[in-house]
Amino acid sequence: MRIAFIDHRKDQRKSAAWARVIASLALAAVAAGLGACGGDDDQASPPASSAAQTDLAAIKRYLTEHSTELASRAEELKVLGERYYELAGSSGFDYDALMRDHGAEVARLLERSKRAFERANPAYEEMEGIVAGVPRLAQYDVDIDAGGDSSDPENAVSFSLELPNGETLKQPGNAFFVTETSLFGTNPELLAEGVEQDVDLDGREEFGEGIPDAGIYVATVRKFDELADSLDADAQEFEPTPSDALTAITVMTPTMSEYFEAWKNSRFIAGEDATELGFVATSRLSDIADILEGIRFTYAEVGPLIAEESAAQAEQTGQALAGLLRFVEQLRDRERAGREYTAEEADTLGSEAQRQAEAIAGQVTQAATRLGIELQA
Repeated sequence: MRIAFIDHRKDQRKSAAWARVIASLALAAVAAGLGACGGDDDQASPPASSAAQTDLAAIKRYLTEHSTELASRAEELKVLGERYYELAGSSGFDYDALMRDHGAEVARLLERSKRAFERANPAYEEMEGIVAGVPRLAQYDVDIDAGGDSSDPENAVSFSLELPNGETLKQPGNAFFVTETSLFGTNPELLAEGVEQDVDLDGREEFGEGIPDAGIYVATVRKFDELADSLDADAQEFEPTPSDALTAITVMTPTMSEYFEAWKNSRFIAGEDATELGFVATSRLSDIADILEGIRFTYAEVGPLIAEESAAQAEQTGQALAGLLRFVEQLRDRERAGREYTAEEADTLGSEAQRQAEAIAGQVTQAATRLGIELQA
């Protein structure tokens, strides 16, 4: 059996995510200096029933719209992957023969798969703040988007891949990572052996072209589809509470430095020297903006509860979160327009984003404490 030696999406945020809930209590002291506003009347505690009566149905709608979209894209990937596996099987898994006899169809299938993957990415990232930030949903984030392989047991995904030939690929990394690095050809361990990685048949092996090992790939997209369906089913049953919303914000906002580190190490900055195998279909900056958009939406829904305790503080935190989102969006848009950033710039920008994020998390932690809402761990 071939052993897949796989780097994973290296934003190891979940290994310490729940520790941040505890750490954010310390940030409340920072928030007190940055954002304490108003007099005694402004800071009077709301009635105890306010939190229980807060309507967060919009958060559930937001979550389920995205989980349904992700499930649809994962199903599309599975259908295309099954057809690719059938074609490979018809050629006896001789990939030279596969490309000789069915090269045009393989190219179409893999191109459609890349487009499906690119649409699946924002469908997940925009809801990641909720999924990864709420303990009872967080395992989905590990398995779908953030978990590592078996070489890192503490952060590894919970599943192994059962290949059609009966072999098992133990904890190969998260579904997004394995799918992306197969399709875009960045992980040789996932690619077909003994064939040129020339999907478009132009006689050149170029970046972004991968001819996946059909057995590994079909097992991957089957698992991706299974995970996305399961997340969607649980999202339909999920009834968010103020504790869920505030916990998600405090856990997921102060993760900026890790996201920027992944961006720095990706091809978007490091080029051929990239150590990140993933984050090639979409810049990590796009992911960060999508994640922050979901966090901003969550805060907008729970903000009125915070405003009952301190309208000025609620407004200040909302403005700070919107400012952080604008900061990242501007970087993303400049990159799309052709701006090339250096590793040093990525470090500086990441530090600034982290500074803003920690202040926001501290303010939200402080608000939760004043409201008597327990953050989850």
